Amino acid sequence: MTDDTLTALLSPIADIIRAHPAGLSEVQLLRILREQHPQAPMSGRHEDSLSLFRSHFLLFHSLYLLQQQLADNRQGRLEIAPLKIVLTDLQPPGAHLAEADPLRNYYLDLDNLEHTSGADVDKMLEAFWRKYLGSDKRREALAILGLEDPVDDATIKKRYRKLAMEHHPDRGGDTLQLQAIHDAIRVLLG
Repeated sequence: MTDDTLTALLSPIADIIRAHPAGLSEVQLLRILREQHPQAPMSGRHEDSLSLFRSHFLLFHSLYLLQQQLADNRQGRLEIAPLKIVLTDLQPPGAHLAEADPLRNYYLDLDNLEHTSGADVDKMLEAFWRKYLGSDKRREALAILGLEDPVDDATIKKRYRKLAMEHHPDRGGDTLQLQAIHDAIRVLLG
């Protein structure tokens, strides 16, 4: 895979994005690209997590190349996220891309694509789901304590002590509620 192959797709990708001024998702963009340019390297079948990752990577690599091209030519700012890809005016006029963007740097380095195996993709997906499900557990634990993010550890500990005393069976509290409070603090503070 060469940058030349992907560079040839920048104009068609830009045309698709311009045809959707409100923006479109990665999935929508891939679907349209597959319909209009079935030869595009990211238009292949997604039979496993690795082929899906490769399509995603190649699309985002192309999007970041396009973002740079548009900024260099002062033709707009391409905002890139999986759920919304949209072309906006440069804000403020003459603004340039942020120098340090680790995500852009990751996708612009084709070595990251070449050196990512199916096992690597599976590990990334596993880490994502662990973090995603962990955030649900955190929200649930905070709700038990009557708190919401953002909240610091000191506030969590203070609230825990108050509720533990309030719900302690020796003070007329409920054992099940106290257990839920103990479980919540373990989720939140380990």
